[in-house]
Amino acid sequence: MIHYNGINHLAMVTGDMTATIRFWRDLLEMRLVAGLGRPGYRHYFFEISPYDMISFFEWSDALPIPERDHGVPVKGPVAFDHLSIGVDTDDDLWTLKERLEAADIWVSEVIDHGFIHSIYSFDPNNIPIEFSAPVASVNLRQKPQMRDKDPLPAAREGADPQAGHWSEQAQSTPRDQRRMYPGEGTIFVGPPHKA
Repeated sequence: MIHYNGINHLAMVTGDMTATIRFWRDLLEMRLVAGLGRPGYRHYFFEISPYDMISFFEWSDALPIPERDHGVPVKGPVAFDHLSIGVDTDDDLWTLKERLEAADIWVSEVIDHGFIHSIYSFDPNNIPIEFSAPVASVNLRQKPQMRDKDPLPAAREGADPQAGHWSEQAQSTPRDQRRMYPGEGTIFVGPPHKA
């Protein structure tokens, strides 16, 4: 099986990188670990955890998305609802809640979802954000549960990957035939640019 280790980065969009830096780095305290840019283009990365980042492309004509409550169904094309960022404890939730309130940013009350406790807010781009702390007695990763009253047949098959639904991999690419092509981030290899 493939070993996943987290979300390397979730790429979002902003029209105002300064406001985005002020929110994600300065208010939420997520380190700004990388930045790419040239006229008309920026791509900045913020560290959520040792394994997870959120990044933002800055495009000059981008506008914040319309504010929409987390988890409320919509009609029409849609692919994203909200981003939930894990924190270690309920104390972390309360610290975030108090920090957002002090910055005059709307934040919900703390909600008990049974398996997590959460607060909800929005970033400067109106991206819906949830912060979630685990409930130790209900670890769905260790003991998955299906509580859907009418689960789909595929869901009834269980939590683990099921074989036979996709074509088998024909062969592996031999190591001596594997090629990588340079991308924007190759700029990080070598000495850093002076500001």
